[in-house]
Amino acid sequence: MNDTKPDNATTHFGYRQVPVDEKATLVGGVFHSVARKYDLMNDVVSLGTHRLIKRFTLELSAVRPGQRVLDLAGGTGDFSLLFAPRLGQSGQVVLADINESMLRVGRDRLIDAGSPGNISYSLANAEALPFADQCFDCICIAYGLRNVTDKDAALRSMYRTCKVGGRLLILEFSTPRSPLLSKAYDLYSKLWPLAGKMVLNDAASYQYLVESIRMHPDQETLKHMVLAAGFQRCEYHDVMGGICAIHIGYRDTP
Repeated sequence: MNDTKPDNATTHFGYRQVPVDEKATLVGGVFHSVARKYDLMNDVVSLGTHRLIKRFTLELSAVRPGQRVLDLAGGTGDFSLLFAPRLGQSGQVVLADINESMLRVGRDRLIDAGSPGNISYSLANAEALPFADQCFDCICIAYGLRNVTDKDAALRSMYRTCKVGGRLLILEFSTPRSPLLSKAYDLYSKLWPLAGKMVLNDAASYQYLVESIRMHPDQETLKHMVLAAGFQRCEYHDVMGGICAIHIGYRDTP
């Protein structure tokens, strides 16, 4: 497959169209800006519900002691902290992120929390994962896929590194099912840049967050993207009426 992009190819950064080769830098600037108070802002904008959603995602992962998990776009390490005890010392979590600031905050946070010895760290681009073929039992990417420039390339890279019998979990903002809920959510999310201004003195990063959610594929579109990457039996679970969705894809064949 030829993944070469034309020189004038563009993609979206929020609502703006930007050159493909500039998006990663622009997204990187957003997360360099918010890294230090990323967890606090998650609590503010989600009213604390992101913690419950992550625990539900953990249950769906069905990980077991001795397995190897990739916490992709893992940022400040929430999922790595949840996965590590379930894998035991014979298992491993790799906390990976393309953004050095986020990864540094995650590493420091896990060390401060008395991190178990089964967590390692990797500065990694989801579109070209620096790992061997079929080396992870579970790959989890939470609230990160919408920031990837070439989502299809990233999904193919995840498929390559997923073991036969393994699974992919994608937790991401999605499309509310109810028109009434959609309207209420739209109004509420417009307050996020104001919260970013108050907490971080950075409204622009949270304006991008709102716009990136609006531009992300809906549940069915993402399901077909996961299947097109090679995964089988893709299913999804709506959370909070579709404000978020958890997609699960399985690798059943070599």
